[in-house]
Order: sequence, then C-alpha cells, then structure tokens
Amino acid sequence: MDIASTPRRNATEGLVVALAGALSLAIAMGIGRFAFTPLLPMMLHDGVIDLHGGSALATANYLGYLAGALLCMSLPGLFRRFGQPMPDNARLVRFGLSMTAVLTLAMAAHWATGWMIWRFFAGVISAVAFVYTSGWCMARLAALNQGHLGGVIFTGPGLGIALSGFAAFAMTASGAAWSLGWTVFGISAVVLTAVIWPIFRPDARSVSWQTAGHATAGKPARWSVEEMLLTFAYGLAGFGYIITATFLPVIARAALPGSVWVDLFWPLFGLAVALGALLTRIVPHWIDRRGLLAACYVLQGAGVLSSLFMPNVAGFVAGSILLGLPFTAITLFALQEVRRLRP
Repeated sequence: MDIASTPRRNATEGLVVALAGALSLAIAMGIGRFAFTPLLPMMLHDGVIDLHGGSALATANYLGYLAGALLCMSLPGLFRRFGQPMPDNARLVRFGLSMTAVLTLAMAAHWATGWMIWRFFAGVISAVAFVYTSGWCMARLAALNQGHLGGVIFTGPGLGIALSGFAAFAMTASGAAWSLGWTVFGISAVVLTAVIWPIFRPDARSVSWQTAGHATAGKPARWSVEEMLLTFAYGLAGFGYIITATFLPVIARAALPGSVWVDLFWPLFGLAVALGALLTRIVPHWIDRRGLLAACYVLQGAGVLSSLFMPNVAGFVAGSILLGLPFTAITLFALQEVRRLRP
C-alpha cells in the first residue's frame, strides 16, 4: 500500500465527513428548528395564525429543544440502567434526520393543536440530531487526524438558515401559500437526508466519544464552579438572542413596513452564521476559549441592541451580521472549553 496515499485518503474522507455533518445540521437546525422563522410571516399573512399563536409555537419548539438536550444527557444512563447497549451514534443521526423530515411535512396540514405537538417534538429531534451529528463527526475527524475541519460542520445551521430564508423570500414574492413553504422544506429535508444517509454508517468506533466514559463510570463527577458558570453563561447567551433571532423577519416588517429588505435579513443572518463557523478554523489553539466566548457574547449583545437603537436598514443589517457571526462559533468554543475542563 502506498503510505503517502494515506494522508490524502484521510483528508478526502475527513472533508466528506465534515460536509455530511454540515448538511445534517442544515437539516436539523436550518430546517427542523429554524424554518419556522421565515415561514411565520407567511402564516401571519394568510391568517392561519396570529402573533400570540406564533409565540406559543416558538415556545413549544424551544421547550422541546431543552427536553431533547436533557434526553441526550440521560440516554446513556437509561440504556445502562436497563442493561441495553447504547444505540450507535450514526443510527441516532439517521433517526433524527428522518423524523425532522416527517415533522416538517406534518406542519403543512392546517391543525393548530397538531402544530404545537409537531413543533415540540421537532425541538426534541433537532437537539438529538445536533448532539449526535456533532459527536459522530468530531470522533471520525479525530480518528482521521482531520480535527481542523470541525468548523466546517458548524457552517450547516447557517447554510440551512440562509437557503431556507432565500426560499421563503422567493415564495413570499410569488404569493405562495404558507403550506407550500412547509411542504418544500419537508421535501428538501427528505432529499438531503437521502444524500448523506450512506455516510452515517453505523460504526462501533463512533460511539466511544460518549460511551467510553460511562462504561467505567461510578458516581457522576461533581460539577466545578467553573463548569456551572460556563453552563450559566451559555444559557444566558441563548436567552439573550432567542427572541431577536426567532422573530427577526416579523420585527423587521413592523419596523420597516414596505421595505424590500425585510425578508433578506434572515438569510443574511444565516450567511453570517456560516462565515463565523468557518472563521473558527483560523483561531489559534492557544487562545483561551473563555476569552473567545466572552467576545462572542459581546458581539451578540451588540447585534441585539443594533436593531433596537437603529431601527433602519443599516441597523438590521449590522444586527443580523453581529448576531450571526458568533452563533455556532459559541457552540464550538464551548465544546472545546468543556474538553479542557473534562478531558
């Protein structure tokens, strides 16, 4: 075997894994979690929901996302408690992507009670897909010595947000009904899932990142003060951006009635998210992640305040960019900080 070909093969396979991870997160986050944002103005326009109902659906989705995150924390212990092996991470990714497509398509049917249920479980599933996509891909990249491609994975949510935003803009301009939007996004999720399905192959090696520590664990390790502060700060960041991010198109329409820009701030936000994830690749490893997280939080705070104090096109453009750039970079830096605290 040509030894020199091994690094090239690893580089190629690593790029495939990173791109598959990006597409998976585009489905889970860009469609499963955030497609509601550009479609909400269409639903409001067609009179199938009011702003109070839209807020309730957003709340259901975020409660589901929290429940999904807690479920991911509990799964290894639950399976161990009942003497069952933990499902392979790739199978969980496939399950999450499949359910994302189903739940997105279900939103096309006009059933208000069902919408609450579908959005809640879409939140649960998006969390599961996010956690296990990240875990599977990062483990594979580490095995291939291609860890520097991790930032590519986290471009996925931004690309999904941008593409769904541009699609919603086109549908709004053509006078399409809200139900068509959900149908288009659901079919897109099906197609993209089919494209990356073969890449997420069940592989015993891919579960080691999560199960190895649990296999020999006794009592759970106590949380340090630093870990609790990191978690608290991460939660505050989400609390700070969530209203602006979720209702950005609606807020823009209210502040800039009649402007052609109102439906473009959301895809601009998505492009900034993707760019921010790519920029993490050039951040030196020696820089303290706590300082980077603090800088990201300041940027997001400035993004939220920008449209508040400058409710014009320039303010919303600046806000979309400042809010988006650190969006998934925060997640990546937080994961790296967790690895430092719990190697």
